Amino acid sequence: MARNQEPLTQTSVIKLKEQDFYSLRDHCLKRGVLFEDETFPADTYSIGLQLLKGKNLSSLSWIRPKDLLKGKSEPHFILEGASRFDIQQGDAGDCWFLAALGSLTQNPQHLQKILTDQSFSYHYAGIFLFRFWQCGQWVEVVIDDRLPVLNKEFLFVHPRNKREFWPCLLEKAYAKFHGSYANLHYGYLSDALMDLSGGVVTNIRLHSSSSDLMMMVKTAAEAGSLITCGTLAGPTSESTMMVNGLVSRHAYTVTGAEKIQYRKSWEYLIRLWNPWGRMEWRGPWSDGSPEWQETHDPRKSQLYENKDNGEFWMSCRDFQENFSCLFVCNQVPISLDHGNTPHEKWSQVTLKNHIIPGNTAEPQRQHVFSVPDSMETNNVIVSFNIKPQNVKAKGRTFPLKFEVFKVDSQFQLFGERLPSTFFSTFRIAEKGIVSETTRNLTECFSLSPGTYVVVVSPDREAVEFLLRIFLKMPDSDRNQDSNLNLRPLKIQASLPENDTPQSMFYRYAQQGRFLDATQLQGLLNQEFLKGSPGDTFSLDECRSIVALMDLEVNGRLNEQEFSRLWRRLVHCQSVFWNARKNSGVFLSSDLQKAIQDTDFLAGVSVTSELLDLMSLRYSDSTGRVSFPSLVCFLIRLEAMAKAFQNLSQDGKGLYLTKMEWMNLVMYN
Repeated sequence: MARNQEPLTQTSVIKLKEQDFYSLRDHCLKRGVLFEDETFPADTYSIGLQLLKGKNLSSLSWIRPKDLLKGKSEPHFILEGASRFDIQQGDAGDCWFLAALGSLTQNPQHLQKILTDQSFSYHYAGIFLFRFWQCGQWVEVVIDDRLPVLNKEFLFVHPRNKREFWPCLLEKAYAKFHGSYANLHYGYLSDALMDLSGGVVTNIRLHSSSSDLMMMVKTAAEAGSLITCGTLAGPTSESTMMVNGLVSRHAYTVTGAEKIQYRKSWEYLIRLWNPWGRMEWRGPWSDGSPEWQETHDPRKSQLYENKDNGEFWMSCRDFQENFSCLFVCNQVPISLDHGNTPHEKWSQVTLKNHIIPGNTAEPQRQHVFSVPDSMETNNVIVSFNIKPQNVKAKGRTFPLKFEVFKVDSQFQLFGERLPSTFFSTFRIAEKGIVSETTRNLTECFSLSPGTYVVVVSPDREAVEFLLRIFLKMPDSDRNQDSNLNLRPLKIQASLPENDTPQSMFYRYAQQGRFLDATQLQGLLNQEFLKGSPGDTFSLDECRSIVALMDLEVNGRLNEQEFSRLWRRLVHCQSVFWNARKNSGVFLSSDLQKAIQDTDFLAGVSVTSELLDLMSLRYSDSTGRVSFPSLVCFLIRLEAMAKAFQNLSQDGKGLYLTKMEWMNLVMYN
């Protein structure tokens, strides 16, 4: 299963309000003063008047942790590790944020991205730094440590330990990130999960999902996912305490799932945590319930604690009846309905854009991608992340429409600038989503091989957004390039659509099992290059390709090896057409950029001397490189780089016997 990890591409970091933490801290230390943040002042403006209605503000004050403790003890940023039990929700209705944060505490690798190593002793200057993710960038947020206190009580998040302050300070930074504490009053779990991790959020509607809930939660937990959920709405728009102990319109953290022995069968349980830090489920499997007394499961003492800390167990059946949705967030998409898939991998293309309502054919609103191989269902995931300050329409939702169309072969050479005739021609979208969406929207698609375009259409205003398209890699490629769990995908210019690679393989293969060089030549020239003017593959070039892609070293390609070759051909075609856009031909001077743009050559570098030699080897007398020559060059470069990596013991050199050397260079 794909584990949580940072994308291979570097994520930029920006500073909110251009405040540099280290410069401000050092300035305060040099002057011997404590930092006071003028951009988020200690007054009612930063709180928001709607949160203060009906309160006696005469005793409202902003106090630093050291002053709160009055010298009786020393404040700490984190005591004995960060835990969800450190958090107790205050007057702000930000359970959506705190539930996501509670899930984050179970995944230290996520928490470390937003919490830096800070303290109230070493280099303390009353200033703290946090990070949140926004539209493809990590945003550094600087705050002072003055906290709002009313009648000697924290106005917002309460730390369970009076000496530990990371929850209060993090909440203040998030309030600044959104403009005020009042802007945290009601929100969306998907937004908080995205802000805290930058991952892909999947929303599962519990009442309409036919999938195995227990399997989904276990699969997500094993993948290191952040998991949260929300209860159904009550009779009013406010969160209401219900008879069964749950709170309506409230967010919870999913902290575990177990199968436990009960009587003569098994019971499937879900463990949840309430950000209030109290108020728990009172039904079956709650704290002190008869079910826990009757079970004799040997793990009972490990699973069950009768504590009033907001955490409780309930059966999967009761969970589905009382909760409306489950949110799962992961850096890499995972198949929650297919059980344990240990080798699942995804490719990713990331696009950031600023669009203006108007003509659908405007190129800034078109985003082309290709599905290179047929997969099982849910093989494409499209994820939108909208920049918060653009979300103005209808409160916190944004009217957004996007559609996915399959691009006909006659339009594929236009790349990402499809003409208006493409959209004026009657065509039906593969899928269309019209959503009063939050800042984030993720949708799954099941698409056949081909080229597609995503068209984004906001209703009224310009919007800056991040679009991520994830393509599931085929099974046959999962054992290759095992370090590429997430890699950039380059946009393809064209590919044949009348057949699948598998059907073509069986039509040309010997006895339906293998392709030799002669059969490969016929397939490539008659199928892959059908209708395309230009050079064709020679028999010698096909012999070279077979030798390079033939993992079993038998002079033939099986279906798995051919599928792997096909994906490389499609990608080489994209590289070739992109280089021809300016000059109309592919020149030897384009080889360096071709290497950089080729995803299966990630990490491979060449010297200028080698490039000169390759120009002599693969270009004609005018410096032009044909498409078949480019394919042979890129595939050979990959094969030779991998051969060195596999044969070298130290990564610097290798020792081969004469026969080993001859076998390597003469066959390949």
